[in-house]
Amino acid sequence: MKIRHISTRFALLLGVAAVVPLLAYGLVSILSLQRGTRESVVNGNQNVAVRAAEEIRRYVVTNAELLKALSADLQDTGLDRRQQDQILKNYVLQFREFREITLFDVDGAMIASSRAGRPRVVVPKDAQLTINGVAMSPIRVDEDLLPTSVFAIRLTHLSQPAGWLAGEFSLEEMWRMVDQIRIGDHGFAMVVAPGGELVAHGDPDKKALVAQTRNMSGHQLFAAARTRADAAPISREYTDEDGRSQLGVAARIAQLGWTVIVEQPTREAYANATALARQLGIAITGALLVMITIGYFFGRSFINPILTLQRGTQAIAAGQLDTRVAIRRDDELGDLGQAFNTMADRLAKLQEDVKRQERQAMFGRVAAGLVHDLSHPIQNIGNSTRLLMRDDLDTESRDQFRRTVERELETLKRFMDDLRHVVKPKPIERFAMDINGSVAEIAESMRGEGDRNGVTVDTRYGAGPLVIEGDRFALGRVFRNLITNAIQATEPGGRVTIATARAGDQIEISVTDTGSGIPAERIAAIFDDFVTTKRRGLGLGLAISKRIVEQLNGTIEVQSEVGRGTAFTLHFPAGDDRSAQAAAS
Repeated sequence: MKIRHISTRFALLLGVAAVVPLLAYGLVSILSLQRGTRESVVNGNQNVAVRAAEEIRRYVVTNAELLKALSADLQDTGLDRRQQDQILKNYVLQFREFREITLFDVDGAMIASSRAGRPRVVVPKDAQLTINGVAMSPIRVDEDLLPTSVFAIRLTHLSQPAGWLAGEFSLEEMWRMVDQIRIGDHGFAMVVAPGGELVAHGDPDKKALVAQTRNMSGHQLFAAARTRADAAPISREYTDEDGRSQLGVAARIAQLGWTVIVEQPTREAYANATALARQLGIAITGALLVMITIGYFFGRSFINPILTLQRGTQAIAAGQLDTRVAIRRDDELGDLGQAFNTMADRLAKLQEDVKRQERQAMFGRVAAGLVHDLSHPIQNIGNSTRLLMRDDLDTESRDQFRRTVERELETLKRFMDDLRHVVKPKPIERFAMDINGSVAEIAESMRGEGDRNGVTVDTRYGAGPLVIEGDRFALGRVFRNLITNAIQATEPGGRVTIATARAGDQIEISVTDTGSGIPAERIAAIFDDFVTTKRRGLGLGLAISKRIVEQLNGTIEVQSEVGRGTAFTLHFPAGDDRSAQAAAS
């Protein structure tokens, strides 16, 4: 886990710990609110439908009872026709729901009527409903586009049929009742007859469906209400023919067989619940953000010392031992900051001690190497010089001592060159050169040293010319270093082989010996300054050789096996153009 994320995670942890109960309570509250509000809305709409159904039932049944009471007034009273006409006219004037009331004999001939002319009402032969003995015809729309029906009741005389009393009943008042049933801004009621005919609709845009005798048998609520055994109201959510989601409730008028359906768009029906849920959600979200913010800043104040310690640790790891942290707290984190600063002070002191010891060790090693490498040549030069001063020395001995002095002076010069190249490397000049010629020249000059050490120096040259861009003197120094090291690492009777070859677009030079080899754990460091595997020398030869090779865009590799020998291999880009080859030749 990354430290820079701890403060965020700590803040989230605090926020979650504080807000999760509130969030859980809020979610439960929202769900309970939605469920309770939905139940309340559904119950309210059901109550509206039930009350509307009861009002419509009472309205229709009351008028049927009025006609039934009138029939009792006309039956077996012995009134003449004029009196019957007058009673019927008075009834129509008193009860305006009846447009016309007519008395018929058994054969259907008119006896008396409230209408002055020919009566319009006839005894209904298609009555589908009987209300307390009063037959009711299907509802139709008259020429004024108003709903009407015919009530008819059979008259008897001495238990024998004596005729019919029929009245044209206007349902205009029922329409007004349905129009007044409003739920919200877009909730309306409708009344459906037993056969599915739409009797009334409260939506002004859909009143024309009544005149069109729209059949509502396919309506979900009507079909469900008709199949119920009891008259309990039902509710459903569905999509109407206009594609709007509706909350519908239905209440049956059992005595009439009609169904009152109240529809309201779900968006409007549950608007309050949605608004309350939104407000509660906003409150919960606000509380969550406040707690997370508080937790974040509290977490930052707690985590900042840790971040400061992290940065200090990284600075110490990068070698900036003068880094200190400022944690001004009176708790464990403050103690940890003081401990860090104490540790940094001790590390700085230890580093100074280590540097001083390393300098002393380096100076001691350089001094020992200088004494060791210079004492032998200087001693040989001194001895040879004293002998050269003798008068009795023959010419052959004098020449031998002179050569000894020259050889040891060359050794001292090479030693000084090594030291000078460590301080200020000699610039490399590039010229086209034939590797075979350069290697042959160095190998021939080194055969004498090999003979003195009992080591055979062999050469194998690739088909030439093998041309590269290089510095003959600098590469001669590299070849001499490698061959000298190989001879010194090889026991008497061993062999050193110098080989050249072409490998693709590279020129390859290898120096292989049969010496003691280099341990695997020391191979990685043999090209470093002052690192050597020999008992003599400062360990600069291979380091200088590697720098020269890399300045000439070459590479140097080493492979070694303890007890079997070592092979150094150099690779340089081949110079294939004719001008380079001509210059090399």
